[in-house]
Amino acid sequence: MTLFQTEFEEIRKLIEYEDFNRLIKRIIDLTLDTENIIFYRKTTSLLDWLDSPIKDMNEKKERFLSILNDLYIELSERPVILSENDLLLSVYNLIKSYKNSSFALGPINMEIEKGKIVGLVGENGNGKTTLLRSLCGELKPTNGKINYLFPYKNDFDLRSKLIYIPQRTPSWQGSLLSNLRFTAASYGITGEENILTVELIIARMGLRKYRNYKWKNLSSGYKMRFELARALLRKPQLLLIDEPLANLDILAQQIVLDDFRDIARSPFRPLGIILSSQQLYEVEKTSDAVIFLKEGQPRNITHDTDVTDIEISQFIVEFESEWNKEQLNNAFNQLGMEKLQINGGTYVASFPYKVDQNSFLKIILEHEIPITYYRNISNSTRRFFLS
Repeated sequence: MTLFQTEFEEIRKLIEYEDFNRLIKRIIDLTLDTENIIFYRKTTSLLDWLDSPIKDMNEKKERFLSILNDLYIELSERPVILSENDLLLSVYNLIKSYKNSSFALGPINMEIEKGKIVGLVGENGNGKTTLLRSLCGELKPTNGKINYLFPYKNDFDLRSKLIYIPQRTPSWQGSLLSNLRFTAASYGITGEENILTVELIIARMGLRKYRNYKWKNLSSGYKMRFELARALLRKPQLLLIDEPLANLDILAQQIVLDDFRDIARSPFRPLGIILSSQQLYEVEKTSDAVIFLKEGQPRNITHDTDVTDIEISQFIVEFESEWNKEQLNNAFNQLGMEKLQINGGTYVASFPYKVDQNSFLKIILEHEIPITYYRNISNSTRRFFLS
């Protein structure tokens, strides 16, 4: 079974699960993959129909299945672009320092491939934004080399394919819809294709009912979605996004991260995404690799191989319990616990690496320790935040 067939079967199952919100997004993704205005019309017509009062669930499912089958026939013979080791960017020994500051970023060594997501985490002021601005060319590195490994004609073309979305974006005039149509026209998408493409991107980013809103009427979360919609109209190779989860609630954060994953891993239009965030666990779940920055110095985790550039020599777990430190010390000492910290009501316990989750949970059960939360952070960048 090909990559596209596997993905298509997963999308078709969304009908059975009645996960219609995600299904609509994936149908739009497939529609844009066709680059065929006939399918743009079909999917836009479906979106209009879905906006009307719908009572018959079977008809709804039949319409979804019908358009999915048509999309499958259209796309099944096309070559898949997403492949392994298709590098977009490589960075060697990047350093950014300032004459009047003790802070210096780097040295940074990293790569990103098509279809991959790299997360940047760390406390404020530790170099995440500096790294993103260096990668996009806004800041000139003091030392090192950045190689852009996708084709581009000139600096303007490079900035079209490598897009940086800062945390605070400038305001704009007019409606959301008119701005996106202007962006599309600026990149050669005109006429009916302009109208339909913009409608599909608006729906893909959950902006359909906000199409006539102005900048001042949008929340910060929807302003970020607008910026992402505008970026996607430019068909980028690489997206650099600074704090896209800021000011979003937990549910909205997960939806946005799911969107990033689906967009990045398109078989026909894959791209790379580098994003910074304070939302450590959410970013770790979505990213293929994570870079933790501390005072400008990187520590990396690659999730594909579960190998880090820092040797892991401990089993580290964070948890919440009603018990005090003395009670917990007495219970866990038989595992040779090396350290027990408490941060904001959450305990972090460090054990020799020979200790594992099973032995930790066995002690919990044997001593009937009340636990309300538990997470193994041995392979998480969370351990780098500890003193």
